[in-house]
Parts: sequence; structure tokens; C-alpha cells
Amino acid sequence: MKILFIADIIGQPGREAVAKLLPELRKQEAPELVIANGENAAGGLGITPNVARDLFHLGIDVLTMGNHTWDKKEVMEIIDDPNIVRPANYPPGVPGRGAALVATPGKFQVGIVNLVGRVFMPPNDCPFRAAEKIIAELKKETPVIIVDMHAEATSEKVAMGWYLDGKVSAVIGSHTHVQTADERILPEGTAYITDAGMTGPFDSVIGIKKEIILQRFLLGMPIRFDVAGGDVVLNAVLLDIDEKTGKALDIKRIQAKA
Repeated sequence: MKILFIADIIGQPGREAVAKLLPELRKQEAPELVIANGENAAGGLGITPNVARDLFHLGIDVLTMGNHTWDKKEVMEIIDDPNIVRPANYPPGVPGRGAALVATPGKFQVGIVNLVGRVFMPPNDCPFRAAEKIIAELKKETPVIIVDMHAEATSEKVAMGWYLDGKVSAVIGSHTHVQTADERILPEGTAYITDAGMTGPFDSVIGIKKEIILQRFLLGMPIRFDVAGGDVVLNAVLLDIDEKTGKALDIKRIQAKA
């Protein structure tokens, strides 16, 4: 089973990159499922119903979120969509769901879990304990489970990879928008990468106009963030998974210019 994970989609440039490149990726790689992180898909921060519908229309099956889940108030209209997954370690009572169980065209069930880190991030419940609980439930339905670990600290993402080795099919890091070159399969069969990168303007500071970010660093004053233009890149990870055991057979980084 092949599963494509598209890295953090940044605003309109990122959505346009998906529209341009995903059809060819589907043709070349034939993934049975396409997952994308969509927490920055609307103007660079958050997501809206219209943007989510556009991304689903483009061929994305499941959208994961992160620390910008609530940045657009309109998200409340779609947060209970079964194909939108917000972090599972948000406090009890928060709207939405932290995991999804999705059937592929081949009739295989795939579990998708979203977690948000706590190091250098707003406070939330423990992602490790939340993962253990929700994965135990998903294991009753399928051995194929993909985890989007949305975190700032490399150490926290690496730790989650080791913690879940052999328990899930893949732990894919997101949030820092820079694709790392440490993709591998851990000893017990879990595919891992610290960060899948981003799908958005490469001529930028992690998707935002570089002139704005430079002023922020130089002056230390609040400033409106605007999504950059220019060269756009799609970052993704392609997973090959044994659907019977849930163990990863291969993990491949993808970088494609739009």
C-alpha cells in the first residue's frame, strides 16, 4: 500500500502547487491514500470551509492540523468533518477528533493520528500518552496507522518516533516547514522523518515574505504575516506499507517545483 503525505500547505501558492502537481504524483506513484497537513492552507494561518473543500476536490483524502487549528473562526463549521483531524492531545471536550479511520479504494482501513508537541509550543496534554491511548483503539480496526507529529523541537519528534516504533506504520514530523534528510525505517518497522517540509513559496522564510520576517527579527515588533510568492515547491513523503502487518517497507522524500 502506498500513502502520500503532503507537507504543510501554505496559503494560495501551496494550494496551487497541489492543483498542479498532485494529478501527476497520483499517476506516477499510484497512492491509495493522500494525506496533507492543512493548518496553514488559508492565508498562511488556519483553514476555512471553502479551502478545505477545495483541497478535498483536488484529491486530498484527509487533512491534519496543528497549533493553528483555531486561527480561522470558520473552522468550527468543519471541525467535525470525519476527514479533518486536529491534534489528539488537545484537552477533553475540545471539538473535532484526534484520529480518523479511512477506507482506501482497495478496501483497506488506515488510521490517521494528529499530535501537537509541547516543547516551545502552547501548553497541551501529553502527546505521548495521548498517542498510546488512541493508537490502542485504532489497532482494533487496522494495523496501518500514520501519525502526523506537529512539533517545534526536533528532539520531541525523534523521541515520538522511537516511542511509537513498531506500534504504528509511520511517524511524520511537521510544523517547521523545512524538509529534513533523515528519513528511515526504524528497527521495529516504523517509517520516520523529522519534518516533511512545506508546500508553498520556497523564496521565503518558511512560507512568509522574507522582508516581513527580517523586519520582525530586526525590530522585534508585531507585524502582519503575508504569504510569499515566487518559486513554489511541493514537499511530500511517499510511504510503502505492508497492509497486513502495518510495517513500513519504504519511505521516500519528494521535492517538486510547481
